[in-house]
Amino acid sequence: MADVTVTGALAAEAYVYGYPLVYELTVAGACARKGIGALPPTPFNAFAHARQLADHHDSFVSVSNDTMYSVAQLDLSGGPLMLHVPDADGAYYVLQFVDAWTNNFAYVGTRATGTGEGRWLIVPPGWAGREPAGVRGVVDAPTAVVTLVGRWACAGADDLPRVTALQERLALETVDGAVHPTGLPTPEPGVADALGFFEKLRVWLADFPPSAADAAYQERFQPLGLLEEGPSPYVSPDPGLAKALKDGFAEGRARIEEAAARPAADAAPGEWLLDPHAHDYNLDHFGVGALDSPQWRTADREESYLVRAVAARTSFWGSHGYEAVHARVFTDSAGERLNGSRAYTLRFEQPPPVGAFWSVTMYDTPDHYLVANPIGRYAVGDRTPGLVRADDGSLTLHIRQDRPSDPVEAANWLPSPPGDFRPMARLYLPEAPVLDGTYRLPPIERRR
Repeated sequence: MADVTVTGALAAEAYVYGYPLVYELTVAGACARKGIGALPPTPFNAFAHARQLADHHDSFVSVSNDTMYSVAQLDLSGGPLMLHVPDADGAYYVLQFVDAWTNNFAYVGTRATGTGEGRWLIVPPGWAGREPAGVRGVVDAPTAVVTLVGRWACAGADDLPRVTALQERLALETVDGAVHPTGLPTPEPGVADALGFFEKLRVWLADFPPSAADAAYQERFQPLGLLEEGPSPYVSPDPGLAKALKDGFAEGRARIEEAAARPAADAAPGEWLLDPHAHDYNLDHFGVGALDSPQWRTADREESYLVRAVAARTSFWGSHGYEAVHARVFTDSAGERLNGSRAYTLRFEQPPPVGAFWSVTMYDTPDHYLVANPIGRYAVGDRTPGLVRADDGSLTLHIRQDRPSDPVEAANWLPSPPGDFRPMARLYLPEAPVLDGTYRLPPIERRR
């Protein structure tokens, strides 16, 4: 076995590299067993639909309140699936395909394929069959398990029937009509909880291999036992290996947390953290609707592993920046932490330049959940009814815990929690000024 110190460092690299795979498949399994957030437990190869807009009862980190979710975990090991998409009649939606490594590799929806009705054949790796007649295209999956994340624009409670009708017409079916076996490979029992992460990684590496370039990189983890097939080396591990893996787990996790916190620490006072390239770690597989361009690929492959891990930790299932960008802010224009004991304003002289819509959603910290409030308003955006704009067309949002007494301010009120908070701006189909940094979201100003 390699020197314990070296192996411990290697285990930290393996943790960063493998964290997205383990987290993605853990969530996929949880979706089938117990559901996630507002989505009920649903078997593989079927859609789970959110039936209401998210609210403060949802315990999903940074959940969106301006779109309705339809999520399916796909197991293609038994063969292709046919996806039926309804006619959205011009309304925004996206179906985002995420492989087992959290790489976004295809999109169907308003930007990518339009809003018309159609059928799409989703095929497993290495498939060499014949495309059926009448399909709009083929989605080639790089891994046998895929997450399909659907987001439907929803303007509020009055818009729910329209979205629900679209969800009901969204469907998956096997091409041959047979029931295919589904599920995830099971880690070997008897492995101590402290080594459970690496046992999952070992088993899932074997069944969900990455691209050839990444497979060459992961050969370095052979001394850790991660590439061993058959009986698990972690049931009765060498004490030195067990210690190295435990140390590597802690070091790798700390590395991800540090990288995730770095942009906020380096931000200027009141600066919104907006990175259109936070999900550019897919370097090898570009299907329908995914842009194969150096602009949308992390330049350094080894750097992409940390970028991917941070994205899995902080913006799980986030899309490429050309589909939507999310921006966070933690401080006001003076650099003070945002807190519900104070009142603030956020003034948009011009609306953010987007092709679809935009919103600002309120979250508490440290949980990053939606905030309970007396008017049930969790987000404000260009589709919020009753907003009052100034004569010059500008829009000022009033962010505070208590309802403003002034009617205009009350109409533009975004309620905050009693303690620290962290708003998030979502810009769907951002235009060039957002993507190239020319446009910047205005800072939040303290009022009292």
